[in-house]
Amino acid sequence: MGIIASNDNEIKLYYSSDTSLGKQTYAYVSASEKKIFGIDTSKTKVTGSQWAEIAAGLNIGVATLINTEHPNFINAYGEQKIDLDDHDWLRILEKHPETLAYPVLLIGNSFRLLKTPSDFLKYTKPDSSGQ
Repeated sequence: MGIIASNDNEIKLYYSSDTSLGKQTYAYVSASEKKIFGIDTSKTKVTGSQWAEIAAGLNIGVATLINTEHPNFINAYGEQKIDLDDHDWLRILEKHPETLAYPVLLIGNSFRLLKTPSDFLKYTKPDSSGQ
């Protein structure tokens, strides 16, 4: 069992309202008929352990969660490619959650990156009433 509580009837969206993709995705997902629990990483602290669980659930390295082209990342770490371990990438996400590359959808125990707001539709099934 992970740190992040989940069940099959709950949809969580990790996003940053500091990014246009995050804002658009949250608006898109919120407009659906599904019950959504939004975690705005710019307002709610997500721990390093939670970020690590998200990366593991996505089967990606923690560095993949970070937009290294975000202005705040470039201001702090420069434009050159940097070589860090997962622990250091986790600290970046904790200190600069606005650098989250893509919103993350959690349905039950399934994690998905949403590269566009409409990606949400690919990962949700209509309920029994056809909604």
